[in-house]
Amino acid sequence: MKFRVERDALSEAVSFVARALPTRPVVPVLSGLLVEADDEWLTLSCFDYEISAKVTVGADVGEPGTALVPGRLLAEITKSLPLADVDVSTTAGMVMLSCASAEFALVELPLDGYPALPALPAAIGTADGAALATAAAQVVPSASRDDTLPMLTGVCLDFEGSQVTLAATDRYRLAAATIAWAPADQSVRASALVPARMLADVARSMGHAGPVTISLGQSVPDGTEPVDGMISFEGGGRRLSARLIGTEFIRYRSRFQASFEEVAEIAAAPFIEAVRRVSLVADRLTPVQLAFRRDAVVIEAQSSGRARAVESLPAVFDGTPQTISFNPHYLLDGSAAAALSGHGRPPATVDPDSSEVHGGGRIRLAFSGPAKPALISWTDGDEAAGAPPADAAPFRYLLVPLRVPAAA
Repeated sequence: MKFRVERDALSEAVSFVARALPTRPVVPVLSGLLVEADDEWLTLSCFDYEISAKVTVGADVGEPGTALVPGRLLAEITKSLPLADVDVSTTAGMVMLSCASAEFALVELPLDGYPALPALPAAIGTADGAALATAAAQVVPSASRDDTLPMLTGVCLDFEGSQVTLAATDRYRLAAATIAWAPADQSVRASALVPARMLADVARSMGHAGPVTISLGQSVPDGTEPVDGMISFEGGGRRLSARLIGTEFIRYRSRFQASFEEVAEIAAAPFIEAVRRVSLVADRLTPVQLAFRRDAVVIEAQSSGRARAVESLPAVFDGTPQTISFNPHYLLDGSAAAALSGHGRPPATVDPDSSEVHGGGRIRLAFSGPAKPALISWTDGDEAAGAPPADAAPFRYLLVPLRVPAAA
């Protein structure tokens, strides 16, 4: 094998595939990254029986061939290369890499026993890469990292007609984002529980890919029996596929109630920054308190007598004055995710005379008392301030409040 490729193209391709490599491979060969040169194309891929990644880039191929190299090491090397074309060749079980004055020699891993990439099921439709990436970025942080409960480590994708809803929960919060897509069949109704880690990579790598093709169903690897429950995302010359998590997700739609007794709206950017500042003094288990009044919200946190922070912001509030408390990190995650819905739109403004919030993007927080889950969503400012929250908002984030012990 012998080829020459642009340094940036190689580095981006290797980084994309290397992110899908297992952190603790069952067998050493699964830590490898497969390099295939053929005609004018260079294909890089990996597969650990659960997640696979594949990318194709243009290259000047002198001799076609295939090699399996240590993936993470190759990623570190390509990121550090000087700005020059990269020459790669194989000889006597070694992969030789040279770029300007830098030279590396890597021992090839044995190809025997390395699994073939799964053949993909039929495509079921396409989604806009930017919209899919935004929805994934909004929802993935709410997935659990506790592997003892696999269902909570995934993101549920519900395909229904011309819409796809992504949902995730870790029991303390529930996030759901809905986007439009173009199904191959308008009558499609399907559900898939996708590893959150894989969907995070989709958001990171395919946000500018244009249309992203989604395939779902059975996969038939060469020479083996069909494998149920595979999903694939492909766009911009990149492909990510994974086995689905083999369990049923919660019936999340019923968790979002239709109406609330208290509804508040706050200019998004000032609110997020204020919560971030105030939470600096909070202990690991200390909540941030939001005290809502008719035209303001007071944000407060403290840490066991060592520090206290208070900040007041203008707000539009409809309901009985209430104080509700949240985990500051969960509150920031939800507010920042809601703000992604208004990316590129003008911010809300505050009238200095009346302290009222006008137009622009606002965080909407709806709840029914300090002990019941609160709903965080986004409003562009077109709706009347304080109006009931839409039950079909593109992004919804349900957050369980924290109880604050009564002062002695």
